[in-house]
Amino acid sequence: MEKSKKMYVTAEEAAEMLGVSTGYAYKIIRGLNEELKVKGYRTICGKVPTKYFKEKFYGLTVTV
Repeated sequence: MEKSKKMYVTAEEAAEMLGVSTGYAYKIIRGLNEELKVKGYRTICGKVPTKYFKEKFYGLTVTV
């Protein structure tokens, strides 16, 4: 079976990756979603696009 890439990171996944509480992960995601809203993107509560998350936390360049 082919492994597909996830489009969004949930708060639970972010908490596990960053080693923080789930509540704090929700706070981080709210902040990232606010940044995306300012740029004109629509967001989903409790989730953030995986590429944007990786760019902000790991310094990876996102190319579209």
